[in-house]
Amino acid sequence: MVDIEGKVIAITGASSGIGAAAALRLAREGAKVVLGARRTDRLESLAAEIKAAGGQVRFRRLDVADLADVQGFVEFAKAEFGGLDVVINNAGLMPLSPLDALKVDEWNRMIDVNIRGVLHGIAAALPGFREQKRGQFVNLSSIGGHRVWPSCAVYSATKYAVIAISEGLRQENPDVRVTVISPGVTESELASTITHEGSAAGMVEFRKVALPADAIARAISYAVAQPDDVDVNEIIVRPTASEA
Repeated sequence: MVDIEGKVIAITGASSGIGAAAALRLAREGAKVVLGARRTDRLESLAAEIKAAGGQVRFRRLDVADLADVQGFVEFAKAEFGGLDVVINNAGLMPLSPLDALKVDEWNRMIDVNIRGVLHGIAAALPGFREQKRGQFVNLSSIGGHRVWPSCAVYSATKYAVIAISEGLRQENPDVRVTVISPGVTESELASTITHEGSAAGMVEFRKVALPADAIARAISYAVAQPDDVDVNEIIVRPTASEA
């Protein structure tokens, strides 16, 4: 494997969970990380932690549902560090509910963040990657992108979409690496977005075997650290004790 040191890596949804863990790990491994999320207080605290450990980091408020905002985030990364090597499309929401609960606003928000957010990351960075004839997208799907359970229909649909978009992106761009990371149950704030009581209660037992977020960060690091002619297309990471 090649060294991650010196790579400029932009991470969406970096204020908590997998995004924050990836930022910490990649910065320790020598990457220059650029963090985006809506909660700038969290980003400021995370950036201070990275700087205290000797890492290189910048941050900016980001709403991935806004294409212009994502384009500005990518340009910010380039301006701060002189280029861009990797975009980690990590931002996501998971307000689970059965379809008959008719939580249409939550469905639309998942579509905006989980699908459009990934597409916006691609739209913002792909022209530059094609011009420099190298680059990598790491797109976060989920075990929910491989299976559907009751209350997961819309969430799973968004994560299946990430896999389909990523495969099309890979086939169309031979100079660009495309990796899908599909985590099983992982420690994060995703479950906190569930407003349907029955769905929230069902997650409590499911999450008892949750992986630490750094387990997913290690998978991201592995994919990013490969040489340019090696494209790790998909990694599924589950707890050993997971039944799903």
